[in-house]
Amino acid sequence: MHTATLSTPTTTGADARGGERRSGSFATAAARRRYWVWVSCLIAGSLLLGFGLIAWANPMPLGTRGFWIIAQHRSLAVFVMALVALCQAMATVAFQTVTNNRILTPSIMGFESLYRAIQTTSVYLFGLAGLVSFTGLTAFVFQVGVMMGLACALYGWLLSGRYANLQVMLLIGVVIGGGLGSVSSFMQRLLTPSEFDVLSARMFGSVSNANPVYFPVAIPLIVIAGGVLWFTSRSLNTLSLGREAAINLGVPHRRMTIIVLIATSALIATSTALVGPLTFLGFLVATLAYQVADTYDHRYLFPVAALIGFVVLSAAYFVMNFIFYGSGVVSIIIELVGGTVFLIVIMKKGRL
Repeated sequence: MHTATLSTPTTTGADARGGERRSGSFATAAARRRYWVWVSCLIAGSLLLGFGLIAWANPMPLGTRGFWIIAQHRSLAVFVMALVALCQAMATVAFQTVTNNRILTPSIMGFESLYRAIQTTSVYLFGLAGLVSFTGLTAFVFQVGVMMGLACALYGWLLSGRYANLQVMLLIGVVIGGGLGSVSSFMQRLLTPSEFDVLSARMFGSVSNANPVYFPVAIPLIVIAGGVLWFTSRSLNTLSLGREAAINLGVPHRRMTIIVLIATSALIATSTALVGPLTFLGFLVATLAYQVADTYDHRYLFPVAALIGFVVLSAAYFVMNFIFYGSGVVSIIIELVGGTVFLIVIMKKGRL
């Protein structure tokens, strides 16, 4: 079946002047130039912040063996930030496209509540020893598998039937997330203060939660899921027009929606199992990406969103690490900023 695309640029004589509107990924030539200026600035900022996180305030002399040992340890954290930024950015942009809603994020499906429920249950049933032992590649695969299983069960049940309804699926995801959150809160109230204190550290997203032993599973999952979203970016452009328009333009709406949602779930499940919950990071990144890119073409949205995600995450860690010396509260700062942006967008939703 032929799939129509909405992103093939058509050059006109007026385009050279950059003042008149045109068909294609960007409305004007000026918008295209502005996009590449932003991309260049974001790449420069990413490189600068990445180097700063690796080399800034390194206590060992430059070039010594101790310097490179510390730099290698820090570069691991920078690499994890890049993976998380890619996951959150691509997943949120794609999820908002298939749901046709700019204020929703994949966390609405209950991934983060499920993560908290798994961590809380391990402490509730087995104590601190259970939480400490619940690490390593097996625990990572288990958490990703459970999250993906929940997502696929919802998609298979609510999107493949005769009366498939995306809104009902989202509503059930909210209910499941709320139920898991309530169960987690109940179990947390029955824990001892020492158990609750240790558990609380796992409840916040942090790069320090990531372990290199996760990479053999995490990186292939990210590459496969991210590749699926990238190669379906033209279809995503059509899906953003809505169900009826997508079907009329030759896109199998239900099948593409399920494929995109499964890829999105894989990215969010991997990110959450890797570093923990980061509820508003994806929303913040996607919102800024739409403002910066000024286009609906996902081939251009995905790179900008990923770069913004890395800049936001690395900047937050740089400020908290080297200015306030409180890296553990980075997720709180991101949630505060992201929540503020969320409220602003809701109040201005009519002008999105």
